[in-house]
Amino acid sequence: MTFFRDLQKVMRENIREYGMFIALFFIMGIFTIATKGVFISSRNISNLINQTGFIAVLGVGMTLVIVIRHIDLSVGFLAGFLGAVGAIALEFWGLPLYVVIPMLLVLGMVAGTITGFLVAQLEIPAFVATLAGWLIYRGAILVVTESTGTIIITNDAFNAIGNGFIPD
Repeated sequence: MTFFRDLQKVMRENIREYGMFIALFFIMGIFTIATKGVFISSRNISNLINQTGFIAVLGVGMTLVIVIRHIDLSVGFLAGFLGAVGAIALEFWGLPLYVVIPMLLVLGMVAGTITGFLVAQLEIPAFVATLAGWLIYRGAILVVTESTGTIIITNDAFNAIGNGFIPD
């Protein structure tokens, strides 16, 4: 009985902190019941983790930006632009994967540094600077994919990494 009283006390005192977890477990329960247990299967959980990994990485960065009371509107389009550049570099430029990945990381750092410079040094509001970046990256995606459209990547190592596996 003491355990349940302690649990009630903890829940009462920390309901705000636990609200999102409670909602998550409630939604997971609904989906598990609706799919007759398929949702909570190990295969589906593995797929969910693989498919949301990059969003988690972006979310951590966005959390740091939000904590300092700013906002970054351009992060999604920058990720899309860098993905398009990476696909073009692999398929049309013929660059190897071990060159493309560091190249994209450097391009991402340069883009982030430019936006950070605009906000920190030139004191342009983050909303305005990242909105400009959003529009620039959106236009850049259209420019780099204009002649290709969908790009099918045939690099086995890249596809293995994209599917959550480390290639041989």
